[in-house]
Amino acid sequence: MKFIVSSTVLSKSLQAISGVLSSSNTLPILDDFLFQLVDKDLVITASDLETTMTVTIPTIKAEEAGIIAIPAKILIDTLKTFADIPIIFTVNEENFSVELSAGEGKYKMAGHNSEEFPKLPVMESLSSLTIDSSVLGRAVSKTVFATGSDELRPVMSGVYCQFSPDDLTFVATDAHKLVRYRRTDASTPEVSSFIIPKKPLNQLKTLLAGQEFSVAIEYNQTNASFSFENINLICRLIEGRYPNYEAVIPTDNPNVLTVDRMSFLNSIKRVALFANQSTHQIRLKISGKELVISSEDVDFSNEARERLNCNYDGNDMEIGFNSRFLLDMLGNIDSDEIRLEMSAPNRAGILLPIDNPSEHEDLLMLVMPVMLNQ
Repeated sequence: MKFIVSSTVLSKSLQAISGVLSSSNTLPILDDFLFQLVDKDLVITASDLETTMTVTIPTIKAEEAGIIAIPAKILIDTLKTFADIPIIFTVNEENFSVELSAGEGKYKMAGHNSEEFPKLPVMESLSSLTIDSSVLGRAVSKTVFATGSDELRPVMSGVYCQFSPDDLTFVATDAHKLVRYRRTDASTPEVSSFIIPKKPLNQLKTLLAGQEFSVAIEYNQTNASFSFENINLICRLIEGRYPNYEAVIPTDNPNVLTVDRMSFLNSIKRVALFANQSTHQIRLKISGKELVISSEDVDFSNEARERLNCNYDGNDMEIGFNSRFLLDMLGNIDSDEIRLEMSAPNRAGILLPIDNPSEHEDLLMLVMPVMLNQ
């Protein structure tokens, strides 16, 4: 097995799929990339058993098709040091040795038997749709931050996808905050739903950022596949029933605060520095056209208070929130102004953008309050 490939093309492609690699693999072979030469194309695979990514790149020259597993870390680190030059790979498939020739240098490493590398899952009875990368990337980035990490509730560690003939809905929650992102400019013929784990979504978020191309999605009861340009990602779906998220979204919220998003976000950042560092609790006191944001940490005699101008329609209210949750949410809204809808100090608040960048986009964020110490 022998081929010549551009060091830059190869390095960029390995970086694209290397996020799948885990630092705590149960199988040593999962520390490797699988290299397969098919005609003039090089197909490279990375896997952690749950998620598998494949990238296909052209070779400059290829001789003798073959397949080998090559250690990922030393290969990536070596490629980073090269300028854009051709690299010759020569693989001995009997003893699995790999030799790289680049310029005046020769580098040898021990590869491994490809038979030990996990096989791609066979996907049958598939449903499919095609979606713009910008739409999918936005849906992922607006929801994945709100997923949970509680091992006892694995369904909440991923994003719940609900596809229907009317729209696509993406939901994430960790029981303290919830995000529902809906697109009315994409749909599927039949109703379906599944839960995608956080790790592959973070890979997609990185790869789709700022890009414009079509993404083909195929899915069944156990796996989902995302194909775009020269990359394919297959991930195992999370089993289980997602909580009835609609039931926790309050519909009657008569108290409505409208405020400049960046002013609100920056005030919370400053005030939160003086809050108790275990609860991160801040207090919002709203009356008329005034919003007062305050915090205190009795143990260290720290306290902070800021006043903001706002528009408020409702009864005077004091409500407490975890500042980190509010900052996460405000940082993932693009609107210049936001609306915070509330019903009572012990009920969830609803965060909504005032002006959506797209008429086809519906974004709702929910944050649970914390009990205030009077």
